[in-house]
Amino acid sequence: MGDLLRKALSGDRLVVAIDPGKVQHRVWLSTDAAGLLVEPLTLPVLRDGLEALTGLVEQHAGGQPPLIAIEATGALHRVWTQELSRRFPDAVRVFAPSETTAARAQLGSRRVKTDDRDCAALTYLARQGHGRPVLADQDDAHDGLLTAVRFRRGLLAERKAAQQRLHDQVHGLCPGLSAPPGHGRKLDLTGVAGQAVLDCLIDLGGRPAAVRSLQARARGRLRTSDAAYWSERWKACLPPPPDVDVRVDRLARSTARWRQLNEDLERVEADMTRLLALTDGQILTTLPGVKAVRAACFSAFTLPIDRFPTAEHLYSATGLAPSRYESSSLRKRGGISRQGLPEHRDALMGIAWGLSQFCGPFIEREEQLRARHMSPIQIRVSLARHACRLVFRMLTTQEPFDEQRYRRARHQVRQ
Repeated sequence: MGDLLRKALSGDRLVVAIDPGKVQHRVWLSTDAAGLLVEPLTLPVLRDGLEALTGLVEQHAGGQPPLIAIEATGALHRVWTQELSRRFPDAVRVFAPSETTAARAQLGSRRVKTDDRDCAALTYLARQGHGRPVLADQDDAHDGLLTAVRFRRGLLAERKAAQQRLHDQVHGLCPGLSAPPGHGRKLDLTGVAGQAVLDCLIDLGGRPAAVRSLQARARGRLRTSDAAYWSERWKACLPPPPDVDVRVDRLARSTARWRQLNEDLERVEADMTRLLALTDGQILTTLPGVKAVRAACFSAFTLPIDRFPTAEHLYSATGLAPSRYESSSLRKRGGISRQGLPEHRDALMGIAWGLSQFCGPFIEREEQLRARHMSPIQIRVSLARHACRLVFRMLTTQEPFDEQRYRRARHQVRQ
């Protein structure tokens, strides 16, 4: 919190508090000396609302630049924040919802949430000099990266559901063909054999495919032994149902949608690689087992790194830090707090997993934790804490990863 404290504002400086909404924003314009300059406003999120607010700010700002306090509520505030930062450079301050809640508690209205009370809390915080400035030079690249990462996460969820649906449809056409590993090999629809089986199901109307048919439709190299295995297994399955034509038609449409999702994922990952190169998160690609996608997913929710004073603050923001409760002499320590965004938490866990597979010090640390009979999830969380300290250092210094230097720093005795 010490880095967020700034000099208190003068009493005649205009403070604009904005509580974002889906359709309308609640706006207060006030000074410490005169109080509310106009009655609380409800402005639409469209261009007319922004133009009206700009006119009011220019009318009441006087000789000093205004200070605009807006609550960070995801997509609700982002467009207004970007446009206001362009129209009023260095005047916009962003506040987390938790800061607004804490300010409402100080004002005596923590449990009663209204738009006006949130605006009063934002005004209270802005008067004390709190808030994070909007970095205009990094905003466009970072916002594009954040949008791409969130879009990719949505595509992954859609692809997972589509792939499960494909397995169900294949099992309906040929019971036992798309069976779990207990029946033999598992049919991997993303592999060459799985793609060939899907195309044969569609082209042959559910009839068993010969080895030659599977190899002819393979989207890559399919060995004869693999094709023979799936051909024999297909022939051993029960016959297709009577409405095979309808089911094959549905399978064809589902397969086309699933393949389109895979193409969309490849394109958005290429966009993430390009956008990551424009940010400070590019340095994370020097880590073993951490390529552009993992680095982009973590950087999108971490940058700018100046928001976090220490690595522990960053680790706490991901929600992996243990929860704590203190009251007088009572102290309790619980499981992970799970505060913050799950996407941020998953991204850090992904980096920890990549390091545990390809980075020597993390591989050794994982073996030590396993020797202490820790569960796999406990090992991942422990490695995530070490990974968080490492990536925080790299994002702060912009120095590439050096394994030997990291080993020396780990074993260095702290005085």
